[in-house]
Amino acid sequence: MAGRVRTLTTRDLNRALLARQFLLEPARTSIPRALERIGGIQAQYAPSMYIGLWSRLDGFQRDDLTRALERRSVVQGTLMRTTIHLVSARDYWPIALAVRRARRDWWLRVRPEKLKAADMAAAARRLRRRLTDGPLDRSEVEEIAGRSAVGVGLWLDLVRVPPSGTWDRRRADLFASAEDWLGAPQTTAEDGPELLVRRYLSGFGPATRNDVARFCGIPLPGVAKVLERIPLRSFRSEDGQELLDLPRAPLPPPDTPAPVRFLPTWDATLLTHARRTGILPEEHRAKVFDTKTPHSSPTFLVDGAVAGTWRVQEGRGAPPAVRDAGSSRPERPGRGS
Repeated sequence: MAGRVRTLTTRDLNRALLARQFLLEPARTSIPRALERIGGIQAQYAPSMYIGLWSRLDGFQRDDLTRALERRSVVQGTLMRTTIHLVSARDYWPIALAVRRARRDWWLRVRPEKLKAADMAAAARRLRRRLTDGPLDRSEVEEIAGRSAVGVGLWLDLVRVPPSGTWDRRRADLFASAEDWLGAPQTTAEDGPELLVRRYLSGFGPATRNDVARFCGIPLPGVAKVLERIPLRSFRSEDGQELLDLPRAPLPPPDTPAPVRFLPTWDATLLTHARRTGILPEEHRAKVFDTKTPHSSPTFLVDGAVAGTWRVQEGRGAPPAVRDAGSSRPERPGRGS
């Protein structure tokens, strides 16, 4: 007789997410390795990368990330869900190839200009020829690609390169060909989805199949095929849904203490694929995300849940100012929280 499937409570899932995102205890590991464990960091706003790693890595200093970008051990590119992410150089190509077709199909479906794939491919060829001479800024990309400039990065793999997209120069407007910056891919489009699914479960599991597909930006049938190939363990959520997970991935006790942690804008732990973990109480979601702008406020966690938003005060070294999002206001946290 098969054993009984364990049911995981919201609190179980909350502590699992915090542990895997290094938000229970800061990790002592390299930046590339940390990014591989947590599934990357969203980087639409360059300081988010720095704040996200500061909250997750023991001894992290601001210049550590800037140097890693300059040394090309990590890279910024448009990847999952057609969103800018910071990932390790090792992960860039497998992920880029895994999401390539889905991103192109989506773009062709939603763009009002009705440009065809052939138009986009032609613009990508023109841009590729120019990039052999070195990185180009946004205005140059727009001049070369013309009407196709907005989506040309879906037909030509581009990365954002320093000094742009760093703490000191936050506008990520300097582009290079990924092949020139990182070298040609050493993997195939068939290998990428499995790595991406593993990265998701490593950083956000246990999760449903739909959660995985939503985060990765890969259609559910493709995700299902990958999940069939990977050794997995199975749980149930409180509402009866199947949750899948990697063997031996962390599942801390639900009463594990969770310290105060600061999160940046668009931190992936707050997005809809992670809703079941309770890290962002639903009554506060509209206070954190303005989907019309779109805009996201930086938040802080108390006992594993969003308790308010924060902003940087005037003055060097000042602690964040805190604005309450819930029914009670915590003490203003200091720099060491």
